[in-house]
This record gives sequence, C-alpha cells and structure tokens, in this order.
Amino acid sequence: MSELVLTNARVVTEDAVIDGTVCVREGRISDISEGRSAGFVELHTDNLEKHFSPRPGVEWPVIAAVVAHDAQVAAAGITTVFDAVALGDLLGVTARLRNLQKMVAAIRNALSSDALRAEHLLHLRCEVSDPHCAATFSALASDPLVRLVSVMDHTPGQRQFVKVEKYKLYYQKKYGLTDDEFAELVRRQTAQQKLHAEPNRRNVVAEAKGRGLALASHDDATEAHVAEAVDDGMTIAEFPTTLDAARAAQRHGMAILVGGPNIVLGGSHSGNIAAADLAAQKLVQVVSSDYVPASMVQAPFVLAKGNIGIDLPGAVKLVSANPARAVGLADRGAIKQGLRADLVRVREVDGFPIVRTVWREGQRIV
Repeated sequence: MSELVLTNARVVTEDAVIDGTVCVREGRISDISEGRSAGFVELHTDNLEKHFSPRPGVEWPVIAAVVAHDAQVAAAGITTVFDAVALGDLLGVTARLRNLQKMVAAIRNALSSDALRAEHLLHLRCEVSDPHCAATFSALASDPLVRLVSVMDHTPGQRQFVKVEKYKLYYQKKYGLTDDEFAELVRRQTAQQKLHAEPNRRNVVAEAKGRGLALASHDDATEAHVAEAVDDGMTIAEFPTTLDAARAAQRHGMAILVGGPNIVLGGSHSGNIAAADLAAQKLVQVVSSDYVPASMVQAPFVLAKGNIGIDLPGAVKLVSANPARAVGLADRGAIKQGLRADLVRVREVDGFPIVRTVWREGQRIV
C-alpha cells in the first residue's frame, strides 16, 4: 500500500486554513488532522497552441510540444487541465487549424504512453462564425477526452471587442496587418458571421447537449447574450465583459469564469470589466489561467490580499473545487477525506507564491 504523509503544513481546505497533516493512501486523502491548496483544475487554457506554433511559421514536433505544455501547467500546480483547442479562426486556415488534429492525436498518444504529469481533457472552443466550425466539431465531439464545449464569436463590434479600436490594436499588431488588410479582415469576418454564426451555434449546441457535454458561453456582454446562453443549456459563463452580463449569469445560476491574468494584471487587455471587480461583488466562481499557466497560483493570493472580502480558502476554491464541480468532476478539487490526492505545496517568497511540489493522485509530478 502506497502512503504519503505531508506534515508541518499550512493546509488550505475549502473552509479554513489549518496547521497540520494530510495523509494519503493509494492516491486518496485518507486523513486530515488539524501544503497549500488542492491541485488546481484548469478549464480554459490556450497554452497548448503556443507550444505547437511558438512563432509565426514555426511548427514544433508534436510530442515535444505536448510534453513541454504539460510540464509548464504541472509546474503551475495544475493537476487537471482542459486543453482548449480552437475550431475556427479569424484569419482562415491558420497554424492553429492545421495543427488541430495533430494536437488532439498528440495528447492522446502522450496519455497512452504515460508521458504526461497532469491529467489532460479537451475543451473545444467553437468559433461559430467560421464556415467549417460545426463540421469540425462533429468530427471531434465523440472523442472521450472532450468534456467541455464553449461557443464563441470574436466578430468585431460586439462581445469581447465592443470597442473596434481594441480589436484593431490586438489583431493588427498580433498579425502584422496593414490598414487595408485589417479593413478586409473586418469586412470578411462580419460577412461570415451573418452567414454562419447562427446555424453553427444551433448545430454545435444540439450535438453537445445530445452527448451530455458541459456547455459554456463566451464573452457575454449583455443580458440578452446570457438569456440566449441559458436557453441553450449553458451552465458556465466564460469571461463576461460587463457587470450587467455577470449579474445576469449569476441570477441564472451559471458558474462565472474569469481569467487569472486579468486578476494578476489588474484589468482586461481588451478594455472590459476587471475580474477583481467582479470578484469583489461575489460574481466569480471559477478562475482560469487563460494564456498564462502561472496565473492559476498567483490569482488566488492576489484576491485574498485584495481587501475585497475573499479569504484564502475562498480564493483557492476558485481554482480547485469550483471548476471541478462546474464540469462534474466530483472526485477532486478539495483537501477532503476520500477525494483524489491532487495537492500543491506553495511557498511565498517576498509575497509571491512559488509552487514547490505537486502531487497527482498521491504521486509526485513536480
């Protein structure tokens, strides 16, 4: 029988911070007697794509890319990660789409070879304005790794990019577009949305619900957006961009997800509402690392020290117990007897949280 004893620890449970000992037997927490949080559950990270295409025109070897991504998320204390892969892109057939099948196959192969530290599942990000979105979704939806589906629309002038100047600042700089090229992008994207967004949304939602997959809305900006999401059976609201949308999501019982980078940096790079402001009004249930894995451990400490009425146990729940429950993973996410021993030991250095050791099902992975 394998046994692990973590003692002389400051343990963050769901409800309190205690000084004591956590005992692990056969990968489960067997006892807590009176080290920081449970292992983090990450529902939305774009980090995998960056490892497959670290620079424009560069495509990294697939297994090496997955293993490097996995090492980075594990070092951030993430023991369960939903790798978000995009089904559709604003610029047509880009590297993220060319790599899509290879990314999924590489994750599957690395898992079967026991090459990964964290547990990896798939989050399909459906860009409904893309003409091929629904067909691409249908081709992947039966994969047993798929556990979460989000429906998104990054067409300028609404949702994340209500302010078109923010859209221009982000995409023109990111892709090195001239003014004429950017204008053509906006024209093409707007036309595609009118043709494809609604039928793609209907098809993706219907198939996801038929398969029992968790559904998330994305970048809701208005009460009407939230009402549409609720009608579609969505239970997670990713990155609401306004206070009105977040309040509406809460009224309907949706789990509101915000980005860790937004919390760490003190605001949104798109000019939308600050995640910490939503947290201060008790409008946040889940924190995701989004595009910076290390923000998963940093964000709870920022919130707990922010004098906004959130203590450390409450902040840690946002990256552990709450996301696990939002997608039906009842066996993990908290330091509690009988649950998986997914644990993170953290040390503060000059007020900055550093992950020192990580265990997944009682086995050390970092």
